[in-house]
Amino acid sequence: MKEAAAGVSPCAACKLLRRRCSPGCVFAPYFPSGEPHRFASVHKVFGASNISKLLQEIPAEHRGDAVSSLVYEANARVRDPIYGCVGAITSLQRQVESLQAQLALAQAEMVRLRMANAYGGASRRNGGGGSSASGSPSSMSSPTKATPDHHHMAVDQPGVMELELECSRFWSF
Repeated sequence: MKEAAAGVSPCAACKLLRRRCSPGCVFAPYFPSGEPHRFASVHKVFGASNISKLLQEIPAEHRGDAVSSLVYEANARVRDPIYGCVGAITSLQRQVESLQAQLALAQAEMVRLRMANAYGGASRRNGGGGSSASGSPSSMSSPTKATPDHHHMAVDQPGVMELELECSRFWSF
């Protein structure tokens, strides 16, 4: 109570641990009294004693980064006790792979359409009429046939339906 009377409030760690916050408290610079949730999650996962030992072993200039990492990992462990931040990283890697596959499909479709337009335009200039790259004159008879039906394209490949579903979600925004 003396801290409150003197105008200095204890750090979040000392508040949670119900102890007096000394001027040299190792927690005070990294766990301010206004952010008690930061220390609470770190304490729950790692324990105050371990955090104290860790902070004392790390050079002062790196302690802020270490605390940020501990807070991030502790919050990830609270959400996912088994995998922690590795689960979040794995999920993001899967999302990147999915988006890369979508991008590759979109780029391939753009190339195919450019080739179809270039080939179709050259054959019309040369008097070839409406023949398409596949050699079937009926395939260019309708403008709707020039665009591919994405819902029936490469359905037999594993994961394509999921990819198309993700793609439709992505482009629906």
